[in-house]
Amino acid sequence: MPKSLEKTRKKIAKKKGNISALHENSRDSQRLRRALMRDDKLVKVASLRRRNDQPLIERAAYFQEAIRKNDGLPLEMETIRPLIDAFVHQNDEEFSKLKKERRAGRPASTREDLLRMKIAADEKERENGFYLPDLTDTDNVVLLNKWEGAWSYLSTLKWVRISSSGQVQQAKFPPKGES
Repeated sequence: MPKSLEKTRKKIAKKKGNISALHENSRDSQRLRRALMRDDKLVKVASLRRRNDQPLIERAAYFQEAIRKNDGLPLEMETIRPLIDAFVHQNDEEFSKLKKERRAGRPASTREDLLRMKIAADEKERENGFYLPDLTDTDNVVLLNKWEGAWSYLSTLKWVRISSSGQVQQAKFPPKGES
């Protein structure tokens, strides 16, 4: 949590005493406003970063669960491809439910539009190369199994892109351009 407002308030209080007695446009009140705006900006940037990181965290958690179901052992490509398909189509049921509940002639709900875009993006990524932790490497599987949900730990894992034809390419973390 940003603390520049607290620090600024403390410095002004030490210098002046009661902060509530400041003039509306004084230098000290302007310093307080700048510190408040700086703190607000930092909070917004942090929340935006967390929101952008969330899809990769969910993806890693999904494949971690698959590893745990396999007793912490590496997976073969024949096992990974159905897992990718299941991940891509995990929202299909909710999407079709929302579509059925909508009355004829009504526009799609916001949630339905978001699901449609997510499903289309996942389908496109699956065709071009699906981004996931390397589940065929023993050391990487052990690291993924130990993962506790922290974003910073994900950079220690090896990541790959698996195309729809089955071609595997090493990839860097985090991916550039899309998440």
